[in-house]
Amino acid sequence: MTATRYQGRLRKWNIERSYGFILASDSGQDVFVHISAFPRDGCVPQEGDELSFEVEPDNRGRKQAVRVQHLGVTPPARATTSRPSTRSQRLSHNTDGASRGSKLIAWLVLAALAGYGYSQYDKHVTQSRVQVSPPATALAPTQSSTSTSTFGCDGRTHCSQMTSCSEAKYFLKHCPGVEMDGNHDGVPCEQQWCTTAGAR
Repeated sequence: MTATRYQGRLRKWNIERSYGFILASDSGQDVFVHISAFPRDGCVPQEGDELSFEVEPDNRGRKQAVRVQHLGVTPPARATTSRPSTRSQRLSHNTDGASRGSKLIAWLVLAALAGYGYSQYDKHVTQSRVQVSPPATALAPTQSSTSTSTFGCDGRTHCSQMTSCSEAKYFLKHCPGVEMDGNHDGVPCEQQWCTTAGAR
C-alpha cells in the first residue's frame, strides 16, 4: 500500500540542533521533522521551503515527517552545493596540496644536493690546500739545518770542541777567532774531523 504524502512549508528550523517543524497544508498542524528525514543531497533546510513528506510515529508514538522532498525550484538563497561538487572541490584541494607537497619535496632534495655538492667542493679545496702547503713549510727545517738553527757561534774555537766536520766548517766560516785551520787551506780539523775518510 502506497503511503500518503502530504505537503507543507518548513515553518521553523533550528540549525544547531538539526530539527524543525513543517506546517501541513491540509491540517494546519505542525509536524516535527529531523535532518535525517531530508535527502542527503547537501542542501541545507531553510525556513519557507515547500516540502512533501510522509508521516510516521516515532518511538514515543508522536507524529514525525519522514522521506521529505523539496517541491519546485530550489530557492536562490539556499546553499546548493551538492556532494559531487564538494567531492570535486576536495579532490581539487587535495591535488593542489599534493602538488605543493611535491614541489616542496623537490626543492628540499635540490637544496640537499646543492649543500652536499658544496661540502664536497669545500672538502676538496681544503685537502688541496693541505697537500700544497706542507712542501713550502717542509723546506724551512732543511734550510735551517744548514744555518744558525743547527750551528751557532758560541765561543768554541778548537777542534776538540767540535762534534763533526760540518760543525767545524761552519765555525771556521762564520765564527771569529777560531783556531781550526793550522795550514790555512780552508779545511778545518783535518786530523780530528775532516780527515780524508770523514771529511763529510
